[in-house]
Amino acid sequence: MTGLVEATEHQPRVRAALGAALESGPSHAYLFRGPRGAGKRAAARAFAAEILATGAEDPDDARRRALLDPSPHPDLVWLAPSGAQHLVEAVRERVIRAASYRPFEGGRRVFVLESAEAMRDESQNALLKTLEEPPGFAHLILLSSEPEALLETIASRCQPVEFAALPREAVEAGLQGEADEVAAAARLSGGDLELARFLLTPAGRKLRAAGLEVAGPVGPASAKAQSSGESGPTGPPSSKPWRRLLGAAEEIGSDAEAAAREALAAEKEVGIKRSAKETNDEAKRAGRRRRTETLDLGLSLCAGWFRDLAAIGSGAEEVAFNRDYLPQLRAAAEGLDPAAARRAAELVQDTRRRLDLNVSEELALEALYFRLEREID
Repeated sequence: MTGLVEATEHQPRVRAALGAALESGPSHAYLFRGPRGAGKRAAARAFAAEILATGAEDPDDARRRALLDPSPHPDLVWLAPSGAQHLVEAVRERVIRAASYRPFEGGRRVFVLESAEAMRDESQNALLKTLEEPPGFAHLILLSSEPEALLETIASRCQPVEFAALPREAVEAGLQGEADEVAAAARLSGGDLELARFLLTPAGRKLRAAGLEVAGPVGPASAKAQSSGESGPTGPPSSKPWRRLLGAAEEIGSDAEAAAREALAAEKEVGIKRSAKETNDEAKRAGRRRRTETLDLGLSLCAGWFRDLAAIGSGAEEVAFNRDYLPQLRAAAEGLDPAAARRAAELVQDTRRRLDLNVSEELALEALYFRLEREID
């Protein structure tokens, strides 16, 4: 069980629950739920490996193959959404029908559905019978960061396994880079290791810079210019900084759409049929979803900047998230009422909620920028 112990190093309750399940005999269905980046995927792979090793002719070899990603073990089926959603055909073919086939090796089969909340209602309803009357050799593991999006009939038929957000120290340990930037990414991620890693990529840095530029005259670029006479770390602020944020989100969304097209094309090669229109629509949905998520993240980073300004203005610099921008934060906080910074953060959060209602993104961001200017004037 070495793999399971390592995969759940920062999730002691999960380790205890899964260890007990292996000793008493695993249930037919589990729902691993918790925030993104909490280690659900790694724990599911390690748990599946232990299930498949039980009763295998060569347990060590079965475990080794199951732990590989992608895994060559014929009795481990791992299904991730190709785009914004799981395809109904993929769920039917690779999980529902496949669950009725006896194991190729040993005595068990394991089916893992990553991002289970991305299943359409049609897929969830089709999966219900498999959950209600599973073959004795089949074990399903559903992973979800948004379990509220699952039908209650699905969630109630799975044994829940709760994952907590990773502690900041654990996130930092999983990152590489400059110490201050790593510290900032770990704090800004809220325990999401995957998000922290993204923030340290070129695309993540670009998005963060665009989000912070919306802070205007108290953003990092303006603050550095005021304190040193130089432009900020990302260059001089633009006249319409919200467009830079929109552009960063659009670029990341386009990359996600292209990646979805490639994944859908690969599925076509293995026999999953869909029309050109279905492929195009699915890829576009994936791009739009990623773009929306990215725009929301950029605004979240902007709100975090104002939170830090309020903290520093109140004498609590030690709790600031943007550790790599402390000089700029100090300069921006000088003479700024902490209450005004807190109100500015609330304005950003209000804009995030407005965007959920499908208002015009550019108009909402432009209005936010000028509201922030008035608030911190």
